[in-house]
Amino acid sequence: MKVLVPVKRVVDYNVKIRVKADGTGVETANVKMSMNPFDEIAVEEAVRLKEAGKASEIIVVSVGPTAAQETLRTALAMGADRGILVQTDAETQPLAVAKVLKALVEQEGPTLVILGKQAIDDDCNQTGQMLAALLGWPQGTFASKVVPGEGTVTVTREIDGGLETVELKLPAVVTADLRLNEPRYASLPNIMKAKKKPIDTVAPDALGVDVAPRLTTLKVAEPPKRKAGVKVADVAALVDKLKNEARVI
Repeated sequence: MKVLVPVKRVVDYNVKIRVKADGTGVETANVKMSMNPFDEIAVEEAVRLKEAGKASEIIVVSVGPTAAQETLRTALAMGADRGILVQTDAETQPLAVAKVLKALVEQEGPTLVILGKQAIDDDCNQTGQMLAALLGWPQGTFASKVVPGEGTVTVTREIDGGLETVELKLPAVVTADLRLNEPRYASLPNIMKAKKKPIDTVAPDALGVDVAPRLTTLKVAEPPKRKAGVKVADVAALVDKLKNEARVI
């Protein structure tokens, strides 16, 4: 079974986000970048499937600038076999990424696509669902457990009311949730080996996909600072403030 894992290069989750002075976006110059944490979980799950003898090859894909090769190298060091960089400096939006992935799926012929449920930069949570719709494949989103079978994959999903288990016919698309696994740290020998693993670079045009943004960001602003709290003398004063000032009761 061939597994394809899309990964995204994002601002590292430990970095404090700063908005540009002109309000056009988030500051990324001289900012530490890393693999999207949910995609890292997806890579780990693919590697575990291969270690269990369920997967034969793991292909990692990233859509973005040349620097996204670092993200692919990280995935290769974790255990992926080869990488594909769809190189573009344009702002990548979910629908465009889904179209790129559809073209690569048709080209590579994977049985399973595993990706993070969302990216921590835009929090869209759309790419996996859009890809499944474009391919006409079944999907298992917010996966906390993935068990491949004979021509099927059983996915335990995290939903508002608890857990839901679905069985999907392969090929299928699965999006990884936080509790699916805990990603490994790449060892130094594997980091060195990853430098020799192949990464193919292609342009979106070569795949017949237009990645020009369909949505325009009008303005980005930081959330307003929270006002300082106040102390009240007793319950009566609290109720009065909730009723007359906050107007929540």
